[in-house]
Amino acid sequence: MSYDIRKTALSVETIWHERGPRLEKPLLVGTAVAVIGNPFAGRYEPDLMPFQAALRDLGRELATQLIAQLGGAAHIEAYGKGIIVGEDGELEHGAVWHEAGGHGMREVLDQPKAIVPAAKTIGGPGTRLMVPLGHIHAAYVRSHFGTAEMTLWDAPRRDEIAFGLVMATGGRPHARIGGLKASEISVHDGQR
Repeated sequence: MSYDIRKTALSVETIWHERGPRLEKPLLVGTAVAVIGNPFAGRYEPDLMPFQAALRDLGRELATQLIAQLGGAAHIEAYGKGIIVGEDGELEHGAVWHEAGGHGMREVLDQPKAIVPAAKTIGGPGTRLMVPLGHIHAAYVRSHFGTAEMTLWDAPRRDEIAFGLVMATGGRPHARIGGLKASEISVHDGQR
């Protein structure tokens, strides 16, 4: 099954501080989005599995582009994924990205085990979606709980879906609420 990409967008935030001391190296938070035509807009499709499988290539492609913008895979510490389905679609049309987008990121990042946090909604052009971030190796690393905004001024249109991946080179600047530190990850089960 093929899909039609109307546009892609890459954005990177460079964060030097959150009103505390200036970081020695800035935190980079990036978003990669592809806007595609929804092949099921306006109708019910009982079998979404071929669509999900076809989107794995898109997941790898977006992940590869975003990682390059953030300085390489060795620098990525947090990730997430987001979906905005246009009004003529249904949430399940976007849910295919949970496997396809997550698979693509994990493959390009050498198979980290932590769950890939996600957010999805139905909306129109300019919909703001705050996509959750979590540490790539351990879900309980509180310092890496964050968000990245996924917004396009002209997407998705009624018959489109915006699929996005988000990544960051670290946790929140000045994180100080305790919990498991990234340097203390030892179990390597995706949680601790």
